[in-house]
Amino acid sequence: MSNDVPPLVLLWDGPRTAKTTVVLGHGAGAGMDHAFLRTIAEGLAAHGLSVVRFEFPWQRSVRMGRRRPPDALPVLQEELRRVAGQCSSERLVLAGKSLGGRVATTVADELGAAGVVVFGYPFHPPGQPERLRTGHLAGLTTPTLILQGERDVFGSRAEVSEYVLSPAISVEWFEAGDHSLVPTVRSGFTAEGHLARAVRVAAGFVLGR
Repeated sequence: MSNDVPPLVLLWDGPRTAKTTVVLGHGAGAGMDHAFLRTIAEGLAAHGLSVVRFEFPWQRSVRMGRRRPPDALPVLQEELRRVAGQCSSERLVLAGKSLGGRVATTVADELGAAGVVVFGYPFHPPGQPERLRTGHLAGLTTPTLILQGERDVFGSRAEVSEYVLSPAISVEWFEAGDHSLVPTVRSGFTAEGHLARAVRVAAGFVLGR
């Protein structure tokens, strides 16, 4: 790791002695202490899971005031492997918001993870549906849960229905939800309600693996 990158820091929630540890990665727009990720981590921990948050190298530099774009995928993968290697639980589950979840899906089979949970998979960049990030998803063998808003600009329900996904992948849809599962006001749903449901569904999936 470059000398200009701050050291890796792990943020733990839940019992460190839990049978299962969930490694939770952040998205491209915010770090591990963002309210969305904090709510997910604390919610999963309340179900008896050990949850560890961390930040990819570029985000640690941003935290120190050094503006940088997200790291290349190989760098992100290596950092996730590094964090996973520091977890001593019997079972390992990889999870993440958007980019963090995408990275998790690329190394889950290699690491022998018990499962993967993605909060808003970035199937393609907004406005660029032809630039799919789904190639590896067709052959993924690790049980994977994707929690996706129906109107997500990174992959809506209509778009995702056309993709070839592995039978190991299940998608849980959130009505009128965006990339952070936030619904429209007219839908009658709330961001808090959708996020609480996401935690319940994710915990059930993890504990049921």
